Amino acid sequence: MAFDKALRRQKIRYRIRKKVSGTGESPRLSVFRSNKYIYCQLIDDTKGVTLATASSKEATVLAQETNKVESSKLTGKLIAERALAAGISSVVFDRGGYLYHGRVKAVADGAREGGLIF
Repeated sequence: MAFDKALRRQKIRYRIRKKVSGTGESPRLSVFRSNKYIYCQLIDDTKGVTLATASSKEATVLAQETNKVESSKLTGKLIAERALAAGISSVVFDRGGYLYHGRVKAVADGAREGGLIF
C-alpha cells in the first residue's frame, strides 16, 4: 500500500515539474513534508543551485512549541525572510506532489505573509 502511495506522489511530482521551473529572479519554492517536520528550499533550476533553505527542525521554530501546522507557517515566514535578505521577492510554488492543504498550504500562507509573491 505504501509503495503505491509513494509511486502516485512521484508521478504527480514529475507532472508538476514539467510545468514549474525556477529562475534566478523567480526561484522555485520546493516543499518536502515528512511525518514530523517540513522542509522548504528556494531553487534556481537554470543553474541547479539551492539559494535558501528553511525547516521546522531549526531552533527558532522548535522553540515556539506549536503544532505541526503552525510550525509549517513559521517555516514559511522563515523562508520568506531569508529570500528577501537574498534579494528575492517572487517565487514559483512547487507543492512536491502533496495536496495544497494543511501543512503545505500553511507554508505557502506563511511565505506570503512574510512578503513573498507567487
